[in-house]
Amino acid sequence: MPYSLKDIPFFSALDDQALKRLERISYFKTYNAGELVFYEGDMPTKLYILVDGVLRLYKTDSKGHEIYIHQFTPTSMVGELANFEQIPFPASARFITKGAVLKIEFKDMEEDFFKNPEISMQIIKSLTRKVKILSNVIHHEMILTSEAKVAKLIDENAEIFEKIKNNQIAQIINVSAETLSRTLTKLKHNKIISIDDKYVITILDRDALKKLYIDL
Repeated sequence: MPYSLKDIPFFSALDDQALKRLERISYFKTYNAGELVFYEGDMPTKLYILVDGVLRLYKTDSKGHEIYIHQFTPTSMVGELANFEQIPFPASARFITKGAVLKIEFKDMEEDFFKNPEISMQIIKSLTRKVKILSNVIHHEMILTSEAKVAKLIDENAEIFEKIKNNQIAQIINVSAETLSRTLTKLKHNKIISIDDKYVITILDRDALKKLYIDL
């Protein structure tokens, strides 16, 4: 699939001359599912923009367990705070599906493009979204039960069950595969959801599903 800078909302206000300058300091890279974009602890040199696929951000604890932080979908800046602060990436980023990233030489972009008010505003909006993500992570891990995590994921992104395996989904929401399976069975039994043989989830009672996590 061909990718173009013109199709990326962050750069929609740039004229042809500016797009040509941006082309000289950037390139698109495609990834297979499971491939890493960057590792926790790496020093950043490039600005990453997710243009295709689903990218998982996670940390690794002292025992080597992956702790899910967030999953990004297009079009999103990823890891930009590390560039601005010139600190190592605080987490790793791995593709859950096939996908693609635009990589931009950060120093060159900083010198040539950050004075553009449209791009500056896009960066501010992206950083603001990261603050919301952090708030959601704290709520997700400190308040939600395992059942609530599963219910919230189904309510917000039921399609993910069609795209990746249950053990990967369990990792994303930091529950065991057994807990995920048991919760799905319970939700089916209570007629809150249905699951067909292709693992397409249909929400039968959204109010009951929301009640499992919103009231916490």
